Amino acid sequence: MPTLEALAAFALASVILIVIPGPSVLFVIGRSLSYGRRGGLMSVLGNGLGALPLVAAVAFGVGAIVAQSIMLFTIIKLLGAAYLIYLGVQAIRHRKDGVADGTESARPSLTPAVMLRQGFIVGVTNPKTIVFFVAVLPQFVSFGAGAIPLQMMVLGLVFVTIGFICDAVWAILAGTAQAWFAKSPRRLTGIRATGGGLMIGLGGGLALTGNKS
Repeated sequence: MPTLEALAAFALASVILIVIPGPSVLFVIGRSLSYGRRGGLMSVLGNGLGALPLVAAVAFGVGAIVAQSIMLFTIIKLLGAAYLIYLGVQAIRHRKDGVADGTESARPSLTPAVMLRQGFIVGVTNPKTIVFFVAVLPQFVSFGAGAIPLQMMVLGLVFVTIGFICDAVWAILAGTAQAWFAKSPRRLTGIRATGGGLMIGLGGGLALTGNKS
């Protein structure tokens, strides 16, 4: 197990990194604007669950192979970016689903299970998470204590948990804004399209960034 000092230092570093808005926050905001608080929270949960296999991959050495292979990194990155763009297009295509009479009860067509699965796919196809874990986790591991994979798993779980809490706040805030827009069918369809546009822009931006940026 990591030492208490290492856990505290890693938790503090994780909070500092996570609270700075980045791709994960944009994804959550886009989903929440398109599908409301429930959609945002299910996406956050799925995204966090998707990071767990990456933590395990890094802990057992597989992550280093992806991080060092430009080809593998690029393939995974492009797949993830394409999926984000697909989700954005779907959000725009279905922006009018459930919109009727300008009530707040309007609901999009996606079920919580589908939104959870989509969030998981986005999380597990983010190779930059692997690069981050490969670069950062070893710095907080006590190599003299042994059980290196277990220590990395614990640190990764700390990061995922903190990320879930912070991203959930963004989901609630953006979902609350979406609930207000739901009072008007025109505003609701517009904000859902905006959420879809955010996801398309995020996917395009990730696809165009450098291999390890």
